[in-house]
Amino acid sequence: MSNKSDSIEAQLEKIRGEIDGLDQEIQTLILQRARCAQTVGELKRSAGEDQSHYYRPEREAKVLRSIVERNQGPLSGEEMARLFREIMSACLALEEPMNIAFLGPEGTFTQAAAHKHFGNSINTVPLPAIDEVFREVESGAAHYGVVPVENSTEGVVNHTLDTFALSPLKICGEVEMRIHHHLLGKKTDLASIKRVYSHQQSLAQCREWLDANMPKVERESLSSNAEAARRAAEEEGAAAIAGEMSAEMYGLDILVSNIEDEPDNTTRFLVIGRQTTPPSGDDKTSLLLSTKNQPGALYRLLFPLNKHNIDLTRIESRPSRRGTWDYVFFVDLKGHAEDPKIKLALQELEADASLFKILGSYPKAVL
Repeated sequence: MSNKSDSIEAQLEKIRGEIDGLDQEIQTLILQRARCAQTVGELKRSAGEDQSHYYRPEREAKVLRSIVERNQGPLSGEEMARLFREIMSACLALEEPMNIAFLGPEGTFTQAAAHKHFGNSINTVPLPAIDEVFREVESGAAHYGVVPVENSTEGVVNHTLDTFALSPLKICGEVEMRIHHHLLGKKTDLASIKRVYSHQQSLAQCREWLDANMPKVERESLSSNAEAARRAAEEEGAAAIAGEMSAEMYGLDILVSNIEDEPDNTTRFLVIGRQTTPPSGDDKTSLLLSTKNQPGALYRLLFPLNKHNIDLTRIESRPSRRGTWDYVFFVDLKGHAEDPKIKLALQELEADASLFKILGSYPKAVL
């Protein structure tokens, strides 16, 4: 028995030695990469480029896609992408961390989306309203902004769509996040909970669970899940529906995990900035359109997309606020506005539209 134990310990010591050597190699390579990033920053600064242009969404998307494609395990593609995103984030922040505005307060899923997209080497700036996120980026106070646009269960975030109609900003990227809602509170049993706080969308996404498990408990919607967690931390008999970040931030326990009604509950967020994004090879384009209110007008408006075999992935209508029963349409399609067939289709579409605006072409979300 002793000989076997000695043999296992010897093997473990050998493997630990290999790990130590690999760690040293990894550290050396990361530092080499960081020095390359510094040189790129110096060259761009000498050329007079704005710091927000140091970040290249299309370049980062290409790198992350390649990482996922060549990954052979045992780590998942998503985990490998996360690790490399943090390396890129730290390298980019060597000059100065970017300021990323988001729909706050601290601890929201939108903040988590900002970190998923940009990594943790950024300064996140919480703002109380979507239009304020737009203004922060428009003014240059923030390099980019992150706002929610749609949820797989509850549909679009209308305020985000409406704000695009008046803003000069471009969509530079998208983030898709699986949303896991947890019941948060102080160490207590569910029977002692009298009120549950959350954002109205989160309450809706957990409606069936609440009906089945807490049918008599009062539900109150607040401006954000983070605010709900703050209230739950201060009030006796209160709980909140929010994510892990809010639990950590406000010192709450996760009483019940994953109470969302749909296991694939996903929210899509948009990254907004002041510049256009070149093609990455796997892109989306978002448009804002309007046409005269006549029979068959929408069909004629969108006909160029069908004619050129372009894949339309989403269309939403919103009141235009220019007149009664006058609408604008938000359209997503596969591809980049600079792709030859899309460029031709958009030229034909613009000729027939009473309102035509390219909100942005941007890399499709990577995991």
